[in-house]
Amino acid sequence: MTWGNGMGWGGWLLMTLTTVAFWAVVVFGIVALFRGSGGSGPRDGIRDRDARKILDERFARGEIDAEEYRSRQSILSTHG
Repeated sequence: MTWGNGMGWGGWLLMTLTTVAFWAVVVFGIVALFRGSGGSGPRDGIRDRDARKILDERFARGEIDAEEYRSRQSILSTHG
């Protein structure tokens, strides 16, 4: 059986699946674009490191004093 333009049910099914696949690829591409737009800066490695290690390194470099170090260390131990 054919409809108005001579395309049977197989043609309509193929057209529907193609349209769904097209929009799925478009949505996937947009999501991948925004997920990957974080850049490859020095912050990429920071996400994987332990917070305590970062705190130790900041104290060792002199970025924070002993009081702030102990304060943040106690916050990390109560929250982690």
